[in-house]
Amino acid sequence: MVETVNPSQAAELLASPGLEIVDVRDDREWSAGGHIPGARHIPLEILRADPDAVLARDHAIMFVCAKGVRSLAAAKLAERLGYGRIYSLEGGTKEWARAGLPLIIEHESAAA
Repeated sequence: MVETVNPSQAAELLASPGLEIVDVRDDREWSAGGHIPGARHIPLEILRADPDAVLARDHAIMFVCAKGVRSLAAAKLAERLGYGRIYSLEGGTKEWARAGLPLIIEHESAAA
């Protein structure tokens, strides 16, 4: 069963061992929009192509995107494939940031 969690619930889950955070946004969003510390970047199209190649079955998984739509789609896919504890971050990184929780933003270096 997919459990939708708000940012404060997600932050509590992050404190527990064995939770994998999977960010399913595209490359540009991952770099420019910031991502949750400790998240692993697996764009949704890559996840859909071969979920078993990129997901671990021995961990709880929290899926994240920008607003919560793609993460819920990813979570439902994992659920259909028999993965265990599955979470989707409601409101995505936008709500995470709005709640004052940290995001890592990668700055691209300018070409000389």
